[in-house]
Amino acid sequence: MSDFRPAPIKPTVTLGALEALDIRVGTIERVDVVARSEKLLKLTVHFGDHTRFILAGMKKERTNPHEIEGKQALFVVNLEPRKMAGEISEGMLFDIGYADGVTPVLATPENPVPDGTRAG
Repeated sequence: MSDFRPAPIKPTVTLGALEALDIRVGTIERVDVVARSEKLLKLTVHFGDHTRFILAGMKKERTNPHEIEGKQALFVVNLEPRKMAGEISEGMLFDIGYADGVTPVLATPENPVPDGTRAG
């Protein structure tokens, strides 16, 4: 990691733009391989009052993708549903590292919190 250089900071946004994102904690209940994709995994995520399917491009980064089952992580839940490799994704995993070419890790709460808890 000694060669890592942080990317430049993106342009300033308003507080309203940030508040438009709905980022919540969910528990990853199940991880399935998406057969029609080399990189996608299908996560079944519980958000307290409902469950969603969220696709995450992390198949190549994890030797055992099932190791994240039962873990809490942050997810963006108010994105338009998106079809990828024949599957519908109902949100986005909010991970750390992917955009910088670092092996991604989950953005997780320090301590367990109720599923559906909002970030921000």
